[in-house]
Amino acid sequence: MAISYNGLWKMLIDKNMYKKDLAAELNISSATMAKMGKGENVSLDVLQKICEYMDCNIGDIMSFKKEDKEEKDG
Repeated sequence: MAISYNGLWKMLIDKNMYKKDLAAELNISSATMAKMGKGENVSLDVLQKICEYMDCNIGDIMSFKKEDKEEKDG
Protein backbone atom coordinates (compact mmCIF):
# COMPACT_ATOMS: atom_id res chain seq x y z
CA MET A 1 0.00 0.00 0.00
CA ALA A 2 1.12 3.51 -0.78
CA ILE A 3 0.79 6.41 1.64
CA SER A 4 -0.78 9.66 0.53
CA TYR A 5 -0.48 12.92 2.45
CA ASN A 6 -2.77 14.77 0.02
CA GLY A 7 -5.17 15.58 2.85
CA LEU A 8 -2.41 17.50 4.63
CA TRP A 9 -1.33 19.33 1.49
CA LYS A 10 -4.94 20.39 0.86
CA MET A 11 -5.29 21.59 4.46
CA LEU A 12 -2.14 23.69 4.08
CA ILE A 13 -3.52 25.28 0.91
CA ASP A 14 -6.81 26.07 2.69
CA LYS A 15 -4.87 27.76 5.51
CA ASN A 16 -2.56 29.61 3.09
CA MET A 17 0.47 27.83 4.52
CA TYR A 18 3.52 26.35 2.88
CA LYS A 19 5.19 23.06 3.81
CA LYS A 20 8.17 25.04 5.11
CA ASP A 21 5.86 27.05 7.42
CA LEU A 22 4.48 23.85 8.95
CA ALA A 23 7.97 22.40 9.33
CA ALA A 24 9.23 25.54 11.08
CA GLU A 25 6.19 25.83 13.33
CA LEU A 26 6.42 22.21 14.51
CA ASN A 27 10.21 21.79 14.32
CA ILE A 28 9.94 19.03 11.69
CA SER A 29 13.11 18.37 9.73
CA SER A 30 13.33 19.04 6.02
CA ALA A 31 14.21 15.35 5.56
CA THR A 32 10.92 14.33 7.17
CA MET A 33 9.00 16.79 5.03
CA ALA A 34 10.76 15.38 1.95
CA LYS A 35 9.72 11.85 2.97
CA MET A 36 6.12 13.01 3.23
CA GLY A 37 6.39 14.66 -0.17
CA LYS A 38 7.44 11.30 -1.61
CA GLY A 39 4.67 9.39 0.19
CA GLU A 40 7.09 7.59 2.50
CA ASN A 41 6.67 6.50 6.12
CA VAL A 42 7.22 9.04 8.88
CA SER A 43 6.98 8.54 12.63
CA LEU A 44 3.69 8.55 14.42
CA ASP A 45 5.08 11.32 16.66
CA VAL A 46 5.36 13.62 13.64
CA LEU A 47 1.83 12.78 12.51
CA GLN A 48 0.52 13.38 16.04
CA LYS A 49 2.21 16.82 16.19
CA ILE A 50 0.63 17.74 12.87
CA CYS A 51 -2.82 16.55 13.95
CA GLU A 52 -2.64 18.51 17.19
CA TYR A 53 -1.51 21.65 15.39
CA MET A 54 -4.09 21.34 12.59
CA ASP A 55 -6.81 20.22 15.05
CA CYS A 56 -7.70 17.16 13.01
CA ASN A 57 -7.54 13.36 12.98
CA ILE A 58 -4.88 11.29 11.26
CA GLY A 59 -7.32 10.25 8.52
CA ASP A 60 -7.70 13.92 7.61
CA ILE A 61 -4.02 14.28 6.73
CA MET A 62 -3.06 10.88 5.35
CA SER A 63 -4.52 7.84 3.67
CA PHE A 64 -3.45 4.51 2.27
CA LYS A 65 -3.91 3.70 -1.37
CA LYS A 66 -3.80 0.23 -2.80
CA GLU A 67 -1.13 -0.19 -5.43
CA ASP A 68 -1.90 -2.05 -8.62
CA LYS A 69 -0.11 -5.38 -8.84
CA GLU A 70 1.49 -4.25 -12.10
CA GLU A 71 2.94 -1.14 -10.39
CA LYS A 72 4.48 -3.28 -7.66
CA ASP A 73 6.05 -5.77 -10.01
CA GLY A 74 7.18 -2.90 -12.16
